[in-house]
Amino acid sequence: MLRALIRSILFRLDPERAHHLSLWGLKMLGRVPFLAKRIRQHYKVKDPRLERTVLGIQFAHPVGMAAGFDKDAKVFNELSMLGFSFVEIGTVTPKAQAGNPKKRLFRLIEDEAIINRMGFNNDGVHAAKLRLMKNQGVIVGGNIGKNKVTPNAEAVNDYLESFNELFEVVDYFVVNVSSPNTPNLRDLQDKEPLTALLNALQTVNLAKETPKPIFLKIAPDLTESQLLDIIEIVAETQIGGVIATNTTLDRTGLQSADKGEAGGLSGKPLTDKSTAVIRFLHEKSDGAFPIIGVGGIHSAEDALEKLNAGATLVQLYSGFIYEGPALIKAINEAILKECD
Repeated sequence: MLRALIRSILFRLDPERAHHLSLWGLKMLGRVPFLAKRIRQHYKVKDPRLERTVLGIQFAHPVGMAAGFDKDAKVFNELSMLGFSFVEIGTVTPKAQAGNPKKRLFRLIEDEAIINRMGFNNDGVHAAKLRLMKNQGVIVGGNIGKNKVTPNAEAVNDYLESFNELFEVVDYFVVNVSSPNTPNLRDLQDKEPLTALLNALQTVNLAKETPKPIFLKIAPDLTESQLLDIIEIVAETQIGGVIATNTTLDRTGLQSADKGEAGGLSGKPLTDKSTAVIRFLHEKSDGAFPIIGVGGIHSAEDALEKLNAGATLVQLYSGFIYEGPALIKAINEAILKECD
């Protein structure tokens, strides 16, 4: 089976090297027109029942690529070729930065998980903008963060700079204050600094001729009290919605040798935790805002659970690494089966 062969080859390599090889391979496939067409046809599932309109954006179906895979907007067109209806690039920062020292990416194969402490390594927002100007009709989200050297007291300036730089080349924005790999970043999730940050972004956004939806990406480790604060903050700032969730610091139940590595954990161990956050936000807010569900989607059933818990759209990352692009098609087919 081709998927098993590709996975076997990639999983023999260092995870970060395998990631860069995957990006290169996707880029090469996209440059061969007849192959790109065949791949697109193979993974395409088109049905009006899959379409979703969220905050004025028309999605062909609810399955997208989460931030982190295409940090620098290098393969968003090629990811669309594999069947994703939207691609979130980033996290990008105003200035290019190398991120944390290597080794910083770990596969936990026994747990079907990944630990990363990448640290917002990226080429900078301007480089991403130049690449996004070559968009071939893909719905793109811009995930923005602050540079490591920027103190939290000045973080709003970093977010505003990236927001303004990307405004004309993305369809929606994601404010990332929940990565555990930038020192003190999660402090910005506290009610007062988060409200100030989102209000500053919304002030600039609403002054534009056509404002863009802004989503807040939150951690799965927030308490119920903090989640209630998030609901209040969304209502107060009038941002578009929430992405639930980012990676977790919890290591409960892990079996792999690298389970003690520092960083954010994604993949199968996050499935239930992220779904619980989605359900809580949806129920306590009475469905007041759209939620993009992400975290531990490794099967069609995982995606359906998040959609049924209140997610409007879902995103893949670790599940894509472990299961391949066939997972996108499987999710859409499962949604259609539920419609019958």
